[in-house]
Amino acid sequence: MAEKDQLFVETVVKAIVANPDDVKVDRTVDERGVLLTLHVNPSDIGYVIGRQGQTAKAIRTLAKIIGAKNNARVNLKIDEPEGSRGPRVPREESREIDTDVVDDLSI
Repeated sequence: MAEKDQLFVETVVKAIVANPDDVKVDRTVDERGVLLTLHVNPSDIGYVIGRQGQTAKAIRTLAKIIGAKNNARVNLKIDEPEGSRGPRVPREESREIDTDVVDDLSI
């Protein structure tokens, strides 16, 4: 039972990344529950996180379900490796657009 959650996360992540040999899952147990720390190749972090974090959220949800089935609280931490994309840059849609140039147009 003890490592089912760890094995599950490792298997799923290896199936979606380009460098499966670089996938490593560390398992730590304390009074708050089980913490799984996922380490991947810096070039694969986008595959693991997914668009708007959907893939990471899905993996976390499934890991929690496996933990609940075995009466354990499971949390997944994705270790962002050196060399992965740094601080998130706001998307272009969120920037304010200067429309002063076209305000005086009469069409």
